[in-house]
Amino acid sequence: MMAKVLIKTSEGDIKVRLYDETPQHRDNFIKLAKEGYFDGTLFHRVIKDFMIQGGDPDSKGAPKGKMLGTGGPDYTIPAEFVYPQLFHKRGALSAARLGDEVNPERESSGSQFYIVWGKTYKQNELKQMEKQMGMQMEQNIFNQLAKEHHEEIMNFRRNRDREGLMKLQDELVDETKKRCKEQGYPKFTEEQQKAYTEVGGTPFLDNQYTVFGEVEEGLDIVEKIQNCETLRGDRPKEDVSMQISVIEE
Repeated sequence: MMAKVLIKTSEGDIKVRLYDETPQHRDNFIKLAKEGYFDGTLFHRVIKDFMIQGGDPDSKGAPKGKMLGTGGPDYTIPAEFVYPQLFHKRGALSAARLGDEVNPERESSGSQFYIVWGKTYKQNELKQMEKQMGMQMEQNIFNQLAKEHHEEIMNFRRNRDREGLMKLQDELVDETKKRCKEQGYPKFTEEQQKAYTEVGGTPFLDNQYTVFGEVEEGLDIVEKIQNCETLRGDRPKEDVSMQISVIEE
């Protein structure tokens, strides 16, 4: 049986299927929906051609101009990245979270979520992105290796041993390339390429935020909401409220 929820909004209904591959996110979302946690909350952050975000309990009956986006239950959910199978195509339901600097494990917010709108990309833009992701991967691995060899590096520096330092650097660069080859450089799958060039999405969020469902019906409502006029803090000028109920488990 596949879990499905209905997000009734003031703009219309959105039917969402929750993925079984992300059981912790699925079960948490169902639990909150059944408790009526989301009822009366708003889509408090809307960015055109990007996404619509909701699930902040503080947004219930929030007066105009109130800054929103920090509310939620007192827990987080461990990241469940099922990549590249589950990705940020248009209509994907994903969990919001705090930034890497305070949340290196990329754990998800207990209740805040967003639905992806994004844009369509050209093939060469995706190629460029792959290149950037590859460079980022090399950088991360190299930094990790440099950390592991910290003592050695400090010794070379203290002794002003430039030659030793250069030799170690070359070794670390070789080791970085070797590890990248073993892990495989980031590449968009055929399915991703098709979705991102034909349907749209936000490929740069892949593997950064947990994707745990997708819109089955009501993508036109998502489009309507992401097009609405917004004020400070990306909050829609006219409140877009919601109620979420479980229709299948």
